[in-house]
Amino acid sequence: MKIAVTYENEEVFQHFGKTEQFKVYTVEDNRVVSTIVLSSNGQGHSALAGMLGEQNIDVLICGGIGEHAREALATAGIKVVAGAQGKADESVGNYLDGILVGSDASCDHHHEDGEGCGHHEEGCGEDCNCDPQEGCAGCGGGCGGMRLVLDGKNAGKKCAVHYKGTFNDGTQFDSSYDRGQPLEFICGAGMMIRGFDQAVADMEVGEKVNVHLMPEEAYGMPNPAAIMKIPFTDLPGAEQLEIGERVILADEYGRQFPVRAVEKDETSITLDANHEMAGKELNFLIELVSVEG
Repeated sequence: MKIAVTYENEEVFQHFGKTEQFKVYTVEDNRVVSTIVLSSNGQGHSALAGMLGEQNIDVLICGGIGEHAREALATAGIKVVAGAQGKADESVGNYLDGILVGSDASCDHHHEDGEGCGHHEEGCGEDCNCDPQEGCAGCGGGCGGMRLVLDGKNAGKKCAVHYKGTFNDGTQFDSSYDRGQPLEFICGAGMMIRGFDQAVADMEVGEKVNVHLMPEEAYGMPNPAAIMKIPFTDLPGAEQLEIGERVILADEYGRQFPVRAVEKDETSITLDANHEMAGKELNFLIELVSVEG
């Protein structure tokens, strides 16, 4: 799998159509094995979609992005994870961990060339607080630039949190404290699992909360349709997989997705494409470090 991130000075660049560079991450077994920085050569959003398609990109992580660009990327078979901010490497890590799920951080206004999500001299209205450098990705919906999926005083704002995640038996599955770096995201934009996002929406800076999330508030229940039994003759090499091992498959459009081996017999293997935390109750200790916007 290949993930491209709009890139500038190690950060996620906030305007897809204006990005001068992409950092491309090659992923195997759900971990990054190599990276390369590519120049966009000043191309517009439609040409950028074609360029990423030629590079066999599967996922684009970006800040703000216009609807025309989304359509062009969809045509190229590229999944868009919009609304990301902060370090590019951390955003990719969070995506692979299932924490960064993306948002509809689209800009509703357009320049004369049709490109969305930058600063605009017309159409934003008096309530728009877009910064000339930050554009609509940071407006928090004041000009209609970001579609929020929940309410709260922090909704639409850039939040930084520390957190620790545990299962009901106390086993820790993740911790930003261990990494020494808080997680940054736009609250209410759908970038996080819903229960986590909702907890942060009304927190005060410095506050710590403990939340217990049912599967419906986290990664959902397992989908039986995502479990597939495949004959070894249709998947050469599958007989070598161990139960629990994760691999990357591709659908008929060439889009890649991770699966986990869950069962094997003499002639076939059963693979599960559900998120590994689907169906699980999760517990989080969340500390709100800062809020911007």
